[in-house]
Amino acid sequence: MAQQVTCRTVYEQTPFEDFEDGTRVLVDRVWPRGISEEAAHLDEWLSTVAPSAALQRSYSQEFLQYSEFRHRYLAELGDPEHRQAANHLRDLAEHTRLTLLTSAEDPHGGHVAVLAEWLADGERAQPDPPPRGYLTRVSSAVANLNAGAFAFVMGTGIVSTGLNINGAHTASAVLLVIGLIGCAVLLPAYAWRLLGMRQRVVADFVGPRGFSFLTVFIAADVMAARLAPDGHTAVTGAFLAFGTVGWLLLGYAIPLGLITSARRNPSVDHVNGTWFLWAVGSESVAVAAAALAQQVSGPQLPTLALVCWGIGLVQYLLVAGLVLGRLLTRPVEPRSLMTSSWIFMGAAAITVLAGTRLLELPSGSMLLSRPAIAGSSVVLWSFSTWLIPLLLALGVWKHGMRKIPFRYELGWWNLVFPIGMYGVTTHELGRTTGTSWLTTLGRWEIWVGALVWLAVITAMAVAAVRPRLPAGHEGAAVGSST
Repeated sequence: MAQQVTCRTVYEQTPFEDFEDGTRVLVDRVWPRGISEEAAHLDEWLSTVAPSAALQRSYSQEFLQYSEFRHRYLAELGDPEHRQAANHLRDLAEHTRLTLLTSAEDPHGGHVAVLAEWLADGERAQPDPPPRGYLTRVSSAVANLNAGAFAFVMGTGIVSTGLNINGAHTASAVLLVIGLIGCAVLLPAYAWRLLGMRQRVVADFVGPRGFSFLTVFIAADVMAARLAPDGHTAVTGAFLAFGTVGWLLLGYAIPLGLITSARRNPSVDHVNGTWFLWAVGSESVAVAAAALAQQVSGPQLPTLALVCWGIGLVQYLLVAGLVLGRLLTRPVEPRSLMTSSWIFMGAAAITVLAGTRLLELPSGSMLLSRPAIAGSSVVLWSFSTWLIPLLLALGVWKHGMRKIPFRYELGWWNLVFPIGMYGVTTHELGRTTGTSWLTTLGRWEIWVGALVWLAVITAMAVAAVRPRLPAGHEGAAVGSST
């Protein structure tokens, strides 16, 4: 019978006087970058228990979904290359408390999660047959659904808003329909996963990327803000109500879950760009409420918009300090950059957009002076502009210097939303402040956002129809891409 098995990142410095890790075993094939043997506090390093290099590359580069990766890795644990190390690891788990260490950003995912399951379930953890049949494939897709999948709707909705501003009404309407279809497909999938796969959802919720669940409600607010100028008051109100209730619940539940979870392994290494969604959620409510306030009279919506703008501003400043501290003081995995890192800029941009929407409301509904809102917006727009070259340079470092393949992944939509949002924000800041050069610059940036959206959705379509690589061909495919 296996004792307790814990998964941690090797970079996490655990206070040993407060928490007993038991036997600490590194289960990566390659030694983690930026840490010494003394700092790692290892008892053993079992490199041969890790997935084969070809299998790990195929999973990392999106050739394989988690279910297929798990199937192949469990099979590998029984082959001659892995058997001795795997049996030794199981023997350790049966006689002592065991901590599995990895350099991966999420220690509860990938091969470490499969190993922990294999150690806990023993002989019952056998490779499942590959999914066959339409319903089985759909079930598998739902099981592996990314918590931040609604980033697709967010990106599509804000680009639709930008195109509407630029006068491309037909293209804007097409993207609006695509965004609504995305909502209609993804929302039932989320509900299915919540009802039928609750343990996976809870594990995601209290993990380092738990804030990704806010994308469901941010997307609703983005769609509300897009629909409001067209006069769809009832539909806008429904989207706003859904987004506000979800923001209110998850805005408290996610940080509470991270603080109180018994499975929590606190570390600054867990801080990542998705944490900015905490602020984006607040600002999305502000933007949608202010947009609807221009169609509906009454003090409630302007007050909601102003309060959410203030909450989001403070949340942004808090998270920005955490993320910058993590990036500047801790080892950074290149594969984790260029996607969620762009939300750093997008969160600042949507805060500015919320400020411009507040400036358009009647002066009597504001609890803050208009110069204070305008000044804060200009400062944040300047900072978001400054961030763009830094984020581009990080992309060059990742793909150019570190040779990470440039392949489609869901995280690409984390680029579409900030880029589209920045264009809309620049235009609207120029319009509300009477700065013509900002308005002109914003129009060009909106077209850039539209081109990025087109490129990403094309890559998504190609990835969707690309045939799955058969077993044994991962190495050739990886070799041809490097």
